Formats: sequence, structure tokens, C-alpha cells
Amino acid sequence: MAHGSIAADSSTSTALAATFDAVRRHTDHLSAALSPEDQVIQSMADASPVKWHRAHTTWFFEQFVLLPNDPAYVPYDPSFGFLFNSYYEAVGARHPRATRGLVTRPGAGAVGQYRRHVDHAVHALLADAQTADRLSELVTLGINHEQQHQELLVTDILHAFAQNPLAWCDDGLPTLPGWRPPAGTPGPTRFLERLGGLAGIGHTGGGFGFDNEYPRHHQLLQPHALASRLVRNGEWLQFMADGGYRTATLWMADGWDQVRSNGWDAPMHWRPDGEGGWLTVSPAGLAPVDPDAPVRHVSWYEADAYARWADARLPTEAELEAASDDLPEFFGHVWQWSNSAYLPYPRFKAVAGPIGEYNGKFMINQMVLRGSSWATPPGHHRSSYRNFFTPEKRWQVTGVRLARDL
Repeated sequence: MAHGSIAADSSTSTALAATFDAVRRHTDHLSAALSPEDQVIQSMADASPVKWHRAHTTWFFEQFVLLPNDPAYVPYDPSFGFLFNSYYEAVGARHPRATRGLVTRPGAGAVGQYRRHVDHAVHALLADAQTADRLSELVTLGINHEQQHQELLVTDILHAFAQNPLAWCDDGLPTLPGWRPPAGTPGPTRFLERLGGLAGIGHTGGGFGFDNEYPRHHQLLQPHALASRLVRNGEWLQFMADGGYRTATLWMADGWDQVRSNGWDAPMHWRPDGEGGWLTVSPAGLAPVDPDAPVRHVSWYEADAYARWADARLPTEAELEAASDDLPEFFGHVWQWSNSAYLPYPRFKAVAGPIGEYNGKFMINQMVLRGSSWATPPGHHRSSYRNFFTPEKRWQVTGVRLARDL
């Protein structure tokens, strides 16, 4: 479960309610310019409709905050538990993830009514200072859970729009915080030497942290060097021109299978411009690839192959965490693939009950990413944050920082 609670007094109640409101409003802002048709589309099994994200984050507060703690609360619609549960086996059956886009009803408007109903009930519960203090850890988990889904909402709708053969980019997407990738900046890449030694890894205990960031422990780092900059599109174009996607010896066997079976020849959302160059899809529309911007939407397999081509390697997650305060561009550009499997820290133990399913049961067959991206909501990042995906995924805003051994 989450760690870090808030002291018990009326200001705690007010602050918690204000944070809850701010995050809930941000979700509404992100989806406000999207039509009902936009909100129901599911472009692939990994993605979810915008409407589902809005409803699932609401269900989370209803299921884990309201129902166990407000005896007078009645579920808004009993069927919503089946429709909007994600993976919590302990609380009942759920609609299959791959077919969420087939559920046209309840509509986007009805989901908005559901959100307002639950918001009102949560506010009533938090009005009591003692209750707010008792539930602060759980509500804060729900707030951070919604922020995670805000990023997924952005990347999922971007993937959906990228499938549209028409000129969807003429209208673009909403101009809101987190919807515009930062512009690229020119400059050389240097390798910054790190001496290694024992490094404290994991959340320090101040403020919120997900369960997978604990317990804090020490890891021994060998001497190494980390790139001062993320890998750029211009550098990736060189990899492509040198046959990077055609050279089997650069790839893990599973990665090479992905290249051949999926026809990978460039990062996701890149498309030829017809004149030998490349365009990329972003919330700003369809635009020429910026050679100075960090490459994004690449899988771990691609990141690993590129590192091998560049006579380097991917950093471990501990190396990235230990150096995060010293590295430019660590936050707010792309999530950085590490060479670390997503595994529990020493002495990790999932909490009892449904909330224990939050992270622990996914600690297998995935790779860790560190940092944050331009799609990460404001304030939702820290050095100890452990993002994770299976190595073939690339619809998230994922990129590369290189490392070398000394």
C-alpha cells in the first residue's frame, strides 16, 4: 500500500479534499475537448477508452474508500463494479480488458454524472477531520492512482488518433499542461563518470510512495558513466540508416521476433514523409521529426539494440535513481528504460487485502523505467518512482539514456 500519511486536524481534511479536487479536475480538463466518440474508442488491447479511465478512477474511490468506510453509501450503479474493475480479483468479476471499447453505454455524459456523485460522497466523508486522517493514506493512494491514469489517458488517445487515416491533426488535441512535448535543444552528449559504491535506493519515507518503492535499502554500484542527454531523434536516424532494424546481431532473440513479425523499422508514431524523411504524430499534430528532441515511443528491445549499436548499455534502475539529481532532462521528457527487471526490493511484502494487488503481482516479465515524461501529470514524479512495462511495449512515452562501464 501507499506510505506517508497526513497529520490529524481540520487543515488535514481541507488539504486532502483540495488535492482530491485538483486531481479530479485535471482528469476532466484532459477529456473536456474530446467528443463522446473519441472517448469510447479502444485502438488496441493494451489501451483503454478515455471514458473507461474516467470511470475506473471513480470506481476506485467508490470501491476502496466509500463502500468500506461510509455505511450509508449505496453504489451508484451495481453494474459499474463489473464494467470498471481493472484487475482486482478479490473484489469480483470484471469485463475483459480487450473489449472495453465495445461498451458504448453508459455514455461519456453518464460517466460524468458518476464522477460527480462519487466526488460529493468523498467530500462528505472527508469533512470529518478524524475520518480524513484515518483515510488519508488510502485517499492519497487513490489520488496517485488517478494521476497514473491521466498519463494513460493521454497516451491511449494519442495512439487512437494516430490510427486515423484522415487529417485529424488539423484540429489537434487540447492545449493543456502535459499535452505538449517540450521542444528539442541542440548540444553534445557527454558521459558523466560515477564512482559507484553503496547507494541508498527506494523511497525515503517522506511523502507519498507506491508500495513497490519500499523498503529502502542499499545496493552496490560498480563504477560507470551515464549519458548527460537522452538519445535524440537525430542519433536514432543514424541507427536506422546504419541498418539497425535489419541487423539481427544487435537484438535479443525475442526482440528480433518483434521486429520481423510487426515490421518495425522506426519508433512508433513515425511515418515516412514521402521525400525520404520522417514525420511523427504528437498532440501538436503531424510534424517533421525534430532531430534534437529525445526519441520516444521505443520499446525496451529497441532501446537495448540501440545501446549495443552505440557501444554502450542501458543503465540499471539503481544507477538512474542514484544519479537522478545530477542528470539534466531526467524528468518531464521521456520515461527511461533501464536494464533492470521489475522485481520486489529485499524484504518487500504486499499488504493484505485487495489493495495488495496494486503492484506486487506484476513483478514478473517486465522491465523498469525511471524518470517521467511530458505526459506525466504535474508533480507526479520522484527519483524513487518505478514505472514498468513488458519489453515490447512502446505506446507509452518511453526513451533511452545510455550507460557505459568504467
